[in-house]
Amino acid sequence: MPEFSILVNGQKRRVDVDAGTPLLWVLRDELNLKGTKFSCGIGICGSCTVLIDGKAEKSCSVSIEEAEGKSITTIEGLASDKYNKLVKAWLEVEVSQCGYCQPGQILAAASLLNENPNPSDKEIEEAMNEVLCRCGTYNRIKKAIKKVIAEK
Repeated sequence: MPEFSILVNGQKRRVDVDAGTPLLWVLRDELNLKGTKFSCGIGICGSCTVLIDGKAEKSCSVSIEEAEGKSITTIEGLASDKYNKLVKAWLEVEVSQCGYCQPGQILAAASLLNENPNPSDKEIEEAMNEVLCRCGTYNRIKKAIKKVIAEK
């Protein structure tokens, strides 16, 4: 099997997997980063969202070959900073219900705020529509994002 190199949460990691292996399975099965969730497997729901070079990407739809040499941030990497304003707001607003989609939601929000530190309500809604929440916590998600914006 070929060897691939990616930067995950600031650490250079090498994995020996088939070139077409989805990044999701590399993160979960090879690197034991279970915060990235599997749900639909076809890039629709967004539960597997990670940041690739700072942009939200659905890791079930990105092969390890496509991710090679890129910087990947998972929920474990983002949440390891106990001062992260987005994670703090998520907890304060009590966004989660079941919590399954929340890693994807938080990383999608981080991508949005990386690209646009002061998004409008419409821009927040459009960006967050990329990750489905079956519990319907969208209003709390928007509230947490707006809390981060207000604290800047």
